[in-house]
Amino acid sequence: MSIARRLADLFRIKANKALDRAEDPREVLDYSYERQLEMLTKVRRGVADVATSRKRLELQLAQLQQAADRLQEQAAQAVDLGRDDLAREALTRRAALVTQMGDIAAQRDGLNAEEAKLTTAATRLQARVEAFRTRKETIKATYTAAEAQTRVGEAVSGISEEMGDVGMAVQRAEDKTAQMQARAGAIDELLASGAIQDATATTAGRDDLQAALDAARGDQGVDRELAALKAGRPAPAVGGRPEPRAVGGRQSDEEAQR
Repeated sequence: MSIARRLADLFRIKANKALDRAEDPREVLDYSYERQLEMLTKVRRGVADVATSRKRLELQLAQLQQAADRLQEQAAQAVDLGRDDLAREALTRRAALVTQMGDIAAQRDGLNAEEAKLTTAATRLQARVEAFRTRKETIKATYTAAEAQTRVGEAVSGISEEMGDVGMAVQRAEDKTAQMQARAGAIDELLASGAIQDATATTAGRDDLQAALDAARGDQGVDRELAALKAGRPAPAVGGRPEPRAVGGRQSDEEAQR
């Protein structure tokens, strides 16, 4: 298959799908009904035209009949007057009118038959149009109800695009919440088992411990100074180390000076 043929087929497929989506059966039914009404109107107009022509011929026949009757009277009067020539002339004209009347009568009869046929066709077509109208309204009502039911079903079941988007958003939020809860639970278990340490709690504990040690060390220094004063000897230096002593007499001199 050539590329052009494939492109043409693809275009037809896409066009058919687009038309199917855009086509509304109710609009199609209304359009068909309008077309049938137009046909019925044309048939009725044809019946009226044929009837008008028939009546025109009937009027013409009536006029010709009057003319023929007058010629017949004139021929009789001419005979009474002994004018056979005039009587013959009148009868000749009358014969021509009779012939013409026969042709017109034949045309009238043909129009009568045509009018009858058109009248029958119009009656049948009108019955078909009425039946189609009833069926059209029934189909439209059924289609409208089915369309409404489908929309309600899609809204309830989440098949429609809007409900699908909402459902996906809710699902993503639930998944993310579940992940956060699982992560928080895992961290709590690790903290409880000691696998990881709470940096905030450890730092605070270390600061409290250092403060307690410093306070205890300060209390020991005060106690030693108090004991030294009571014993009458110099107090040791802060930190628990005694004052350094000099070698020999230098130390005695320093002590004497103190």
